[in-house]
Amino acid sequence: MPQIPAAPQPLGIAGDTRRMLTFLVVLTIATQVGLQGWSSLFTNFAVERAGFGGLEIGVTQSLREVPGFLSLLVVYVLLVLPEHRVVALAVLALGAGVGLTGLFPSFWGIVATSLLMSFGFHYYETLNMSLTLQYFDRTRAPLVFGRLRSVTAMSNIVVGACVLTATHFIDYPVIYGALGGLVVVAGLWALGRNPSTANMPPQRKKMFLRRKYSVYYLLTFLAGARRQVLTTFAVLLLVKKFGMGVTDVTALYLVNNVVNMVVNPLIGRAINRFGERLLLTIEYSVVVCVFSVYAFSDCKWLVCCLYVLDQLFFNFAMCLNTFFQKIAEPKDISPTMAVGFTINHIAAVAIPVAGGALWMWSPRWVFVGGMILSLCSLAAVQFIRTPPPPSRDAVVHLG
Repeated sequence: MPQIPAAPQPLGIAGDTRRMLTFLVVLTIATQVGLQGWSSLFTNFAVERAGFGGLEIGVTQSLREVPGFLSLLVVYVLLVLPEHRVVALAVLALGAGVGLTGLFPSFWGIVATSLLMSFGFHYYETLNMSLTLQYFDRTRAPLVFGRLRSVTAMSNIVVGACVLTATHFIDYPVIYGALGGLVVVAGLWALGRNPSTANMPPQRKKMFLRRKYSVYYLLTFLAGARRQVLTTFAVLLLVKKFGMGVTDVTALYLVNNVVNMVVNPLIGRAINRFGERLLLTIEYSVVVCVFSVYAFSDCKWLVCCLYVLDQLFFNFAMCLNTFFQKIAEPKDISPTMAVGFTINHIAAVAIPVAGGALWMWSPRWVFVGGMILSLCSLAAVQFIRTPPPPSRDAVVHLG
């Protein structure tokens, strides 16, 4: 596992907040070791060992998103355990799910291990975003999100390189087992840490919807739909239509992560400079074009290049969290992150199944649907309004 860099001093934050940043960095690396390894192998493993087609892939991905749909239940878990403890347990569940995947090359075996992995990942992601928004102010939060995504990309590069090499010599069960074991070790480490501080605003321990957050809810719903078209069917297009093997897919992931490692910190700074509405407008304008290429192009290299561009603009999703932070009451952050994750996964549960059925008719219509969803997102983004920052937050550097 890559060495964890110390939190940068120029943030001008207290030691307990630096402890939280280090805690999140370690567990972000761990979760990405598991998720990236699982994702790099999944489509080829499912097709080669379990005989999956488009429908089986779609159904599995839909079921895998059910834990995301149930993320709102984390609010009730927090009645019993503190957030940092739930985060550690979520990482342990993720590691166990990844480690067991290779041992069950059947439809229901893959579904079961995917659900365990997914519960861990989605609960971690929900609380990771919540803790970041609670511990860092509106100008530091985008920089922290950018740094965490850059760390994610660096971790993915290491994992991708290892998977790319290992697939030539080692079978799927051993690779999945090694990746899952590393994640479990990180989860055990986290169980022995307490990075929290007592001076944070207490969070509401109940579920609610508020009209003032309606634009955030809508954009979160549409982002979940767009994400599923990308993560489920773009890779399947590359494997099925263009015959890309696990080595090709993993190499493409490596290219994505090299680009993301460099660009993600810049996205955080761009949020502070240009605002969420402009950046999301650019994202969805580009994504409409990307999905049109997926739908109608027969050029393998053009599709691969646009896939990298699609992954790059997918990182603009951090704008949704920073937009919410600017309009939210501090005590609403944790429960609204949980509700937002559930809203995000309403579409995520349905779209892989619907897309899988469309795929059997014509893969082209899956991506035409993605174009329509992106146009809806582009229209919704224009309703973003945020209060001006206090003058003291005008410029912040992350070092």
